[in-house]
Amino acid sequence: MSGGYLTLARMKKLLLILPVCLIFAAVVPDGERWWSHVKFLADDKLEGRNTGSVGHRVAARYVAEQFERLKLQPAGTDGYIQPMKFDTREVDESGSSLALIRGAKVEPLVLGEDATISMRVNPLPALEAPLVFIGHALTVPEAAYDDFAGMDVRGKIVVYIGGGPPSLPAALSSHYQSAGERSANLKKHGVLGTVSIANPRAMDIPWARSSLARFQVSMTLADDPEDAGAGLGVTVNPAHADKLFAGTGHTFAEILADADAGKPIPHFPIPASLRAKVAVKRGKVESQNVAAIYPGSDPKLKDEYVIMSAHIDHVGVGEPINGDKIYNGAMDNAAGVAAMLDIAALLRERDAKTKRSILFVAVTGEEKGLLGSKYFAAHPTVDKKHIVADINTDMFLPLYPLKRLTVYGLDESDLTEDVKAVAKKRGIDVQPDPEPIRNSFIRSDQYSFIKEGVPALALKDGYLKGSPEEKTFKNWLTERYHAPSDDLNQPVDKQAAGLFDVVVSELLERVADRDTKPKWYDKSFFRRYAANE
Repeated sequence: MSGGYLTLARMKKLLLILPVCLIFAAVVPDGERWWSHVKFLADDKLEGRNTGSVGHRVAARYVAEQFERLKLQPAGTDGYIQPMKFDTREVDESGSSLALIRGAKVEPLVLGEDATISMRVNPLPALEAPLVFIGHALTVPEAAYDDFAGMDVRGKIVVYIGGGPPSLPAALSSHYQSAGERSANLKKHGVLGTVSIANPRAMDIPWARSSLARFQVSMTLADDPEDAGAGLGVTVNPAHADKLFAGTGHTFAEILADADAGKPIPHFPIPASLRAKVAVKRGKVESQNVAAIYPGSDPKLKDEYVIMSAHIDHVGVGEPINGDKIYNGAMDNAAGVAAMLDIAALLRERDAKTKRSILFVAVTGEEKGLLGSKYFAAHPTVDKKHIVADINTDMFLPLYPLKRLTVYGLDESDLTEDVKAVAKKRGIDVQPDPEPIRNSFIRSDQYSFIKEGVPALALKDGYLKGSPEEKTFKNWLTERYHAPSDDLNQPVDKQAAGLFDVVVSELLERVADRDTKPKWYDKSFFRRYAANE
């Protein structure tokens, strides 16, 4: 075996002198192989692996070559590759503007400082409409919650604060905040556009840095009917939100305090209109998913598939920060793809004979709205009915020793029992999302599979609230998330990554060897997507 592993001879000697728990600890890889993959994928030469870029194609080819070296079966429509086409949008701020109109008074909003124009919404070239504040702009039928009830919003631009009331179950709140659900609800009510204000408590990135993302290219799948609508999407700097509320008798601090305390948020018309002019540069690109099969051994089950997914793309070259304009995406998500490659190698090295097949899928376009996984989940290269589970890893952040796993989707399906059993064997605690306000369960690629009815989990190196690990995690988000400093120079715990890869490999094996397919719990909100149950 390669460096960092026990030889067979040494292992036999250790069997005579070491307790079993220490033997398990000893065979965990040192993370060097994982790190070698990260180093390739996050190198400056790949220029941040933006969807459709040359750097992304190099990364996809590298993953395909690693799959081939491990003798995995090609599972793409073109060997290991599944190509797809995208339409692109990029704001041209030289021809764009925003202004608040109050009678004859025109108050310009400074793009980048006061607000940004989102290219996730296909914008009209010009729009002027009245504003109305509508809480969280959510409708949740299951909880009899409706911010639109009794409000006149047709033909208007709705202003809302991000997140949802803490009284709503996290799964419900996250689902109805997803782009597709929110867009459909807005369209149903005849809304012309939106102005969102992030809750500062849930902001992963400071405004000064997050506002730079307005220059990144947005994408949609070509000919996607969900992109047929047009309108306006604006995000306002929370520090400048009171510009919107002038003359209403309300302040953003008051609204934020009510939201944080779980109190009802007032809904009210705003005595102003928003005037928008939006210039857009449009184009087309092609990008790639990369897929490979570790074949199962049971004649009756080998045509069923447990997916491991991770996104290969990042955001590419962007506005420079401290003179660096390459957004390398080492942890987001070269780390997850490197884990996939390391896990495939671990399975090969121990010659795992799983009953079901394991389908490794490195997806593109996650940073553009889960587009590559959306395409694969809807157009898989294997029989869709035979996909039984998805285990996703995105930015799992091995920044400190792995003592607990944060599991997104815990207690939603009986995969919960599998992940708890595997973690317990390794002496690792398991916890649900410690910060449901961040909506993490719907923000990565597992959600694309969930919407196709597939039980799914997403895993990260966890922390306890108030711990030094939480501080490390928070500092990483503030300083490195979607920044050029998410590069190869940051401190990383390679041993934590090695242990994470072992745990995920054992989880994949356990799920692939189950006698029964994974199932959503009856109480799970997401069970509604499982048409075959």
